[in-house]
Order: sequence, then C-alpha cells, then structure tokens
Amino acid sequence: MGKMKTTRLGYSSRSDKMFDICNIIMMICLMIVTLYPFINMIAVSFNDANDAIRGGIYIWPRVWTLENYRYIFGEASIYHSTAISALRTIIGTVISVLCTAMLAYTIGRQDYVLRKFVTMFFVFTMYFSGGLIPVYLLIRNLDLINSFWVYIIPGVIGVFNMIVIRSFIEGLPEGILESARIDGAGEFTTFVRIVLPLTIPALATVSLFVAVAQWNSWFDVFLYNSSNLKLSTLQYELMKILQTSTTSSTQSAGDVYAQSGNITIVTPTSIRATMTIIASVPILVVYPFLQKFIVQGMTVGGVKG
Repeated sequence: MGKMKTTRLGYSSRSDKMFDICNIIMMICLMIVTLYPFINMIAVSFNDANDAIRGGIYIWPRVWTLENYRYIFGEASIYHSTAISALRTIIGTVISVLCTAMLAYTIGRQDYVLRKFVTMFFVFTMYFSGGLIPVYLLIRNLDLINSFWVYIIPGVIGVFNMIVIRSFIEGLPEGILESARIDGAGEFTTFVRIVLPLTIPALATVSLFVAVAQWNSWFDVFLYNSSNLKLSTLQYELMKILQTSTTSSTQSAGDVYAQSGNITIVTPTSIRATMTIIASVPILVVYPFLQKFIVQGMTVGGVKG
C-alpha cells in the first residue's frame, strides 16, 4: 500500500520528494525577494510623505494618502508627455520589429553569400560604438535635433533582437519556405505571409524588449529635445520633477505645496516611489498578454543562438 501511494503521488523515492520541497521553498524565497521591492514602493507611494520620513514602512502604508499622485499629476506637462511616450513606444516598436525581422530573414537565408560577413558587422556594433559626441554630431547632421523621429530612427535595428528573430527563423522547416517559392511567392510575400505568422513568439519577445526601452528612455530627450517641450516624454518629465523636489527644496521635511487650501508635504523618497509605480504600470499591464510568447521565443533563441 505504501508503495502504491508513493507511485500515485508521482515520487519514485524520498530524495525526489525532498528535492521538490526544497525547490518549492527556494522558489517562494526568490518570489519574495523579487516582489518585495516593488510592493514596498507601492506602500511608500500611498503613504503620507511626512510620515514616511520616520521609516518602518514595509508592505503596507501606515498613513494612507493620494497626495503623492496628486502632486505628480498636478503637473500640466505630464499628460502631454505621456501621450508622446505612448506614441513613440507604439511607432518605435512597430517600425523596429518589422525592420529587424526583415534583416533577420535576409541574414538567415542559407543562400545569402554575405550572411556571415553582415552578421559579424552587426555583432561588432554591439561591443563598440562611436561614442556620445560622434553620435550627437551624426544626429545633428541628419537634422534630427528637435524632431520626433530622433526617438525612432536611431533604434530601428537592434542587433540582439535580430539574433533572436534570426535564430527562430532558422528553426522553421525549410520545406515551408520552398513550397511558397514554388507556388510563385516572392521573397516579400514569403516574408509577410509565411515567416511573420510563424515567428510570432520571437516577435512578441522582441516587441516587449523594444517597448520597454522606448517607454523608459529619457536620455535621448535630454540630449536632443530638451529645449522642445512639445516633444518631452513622461520619463523625462518625471526625472525633472524628482530633480526639482530634490534640489530646489530648502525645507528639511520636503517640498510644500497647496492643494484645495490644505498644506501638503512631499519628499524625494515619496516622489521617487510614486514615479516608479507610474512608469511601471503600463509594462505590467502588457506583459501578461505576451508571457506565453516570450517564454517560447526566449527558449528557442537561447537554444539556437
């Protein structure tokens, strides 16, 4: 009976059971370590800034308030900059993924004579760059300063993303592509109707990488569009708010502002926590819908790359 019960539970020996128990404990600890900083940020963002100075806030706010969020969303530039960030994320992701996929398909073809040379040429750029000043001069000579396209064009091709998509394409059955060519399909038709639908997991993985990079980017705004408020992004505006709350305050308790006749105090710590939550929510909303494709895409890319 004891042997039957062990078989029914799926454990062939006591060591297998102990391994599963230890594995579960380790995963729980890893989950706690991973989630705690984010949960702590949520607690601090919803806690009264003056009370947060005392410390001792872990996973639950001690004094609930929405003043930290009112302070940030009270800035008139936040809404326009959020729209610019969303626009650059959508346009930049679509263009970058399509162009990178076309490059990956071209380099992934076995009959392409220069595939190794072109691949090494792009990989070289992953390790060496011209430097900040030459890149700035190049952007200026391309007349992209104070332009929305400075957010899009420099990041059209991502070499690592190209490698991920190429590895996935190389794993596709060659017979499918050959049959499409025999039926009279050109390379562009084969790419659009055959390759793209079959590489959705890799495309979803790369899309998340590009979208996160576009959404979180602020340094390119600082370099190229800092004088143009109409092209300012959410991350750059949040950075300016944090910088203002850190450097311009002359009071030890933090910045003081009036809200509906009441005096409210905010601190750099509370602003930083609130900014983290605001910037993270859009990505956290999108990620669950792409998780299945991301796991599959990274697995294939990691095995073949």
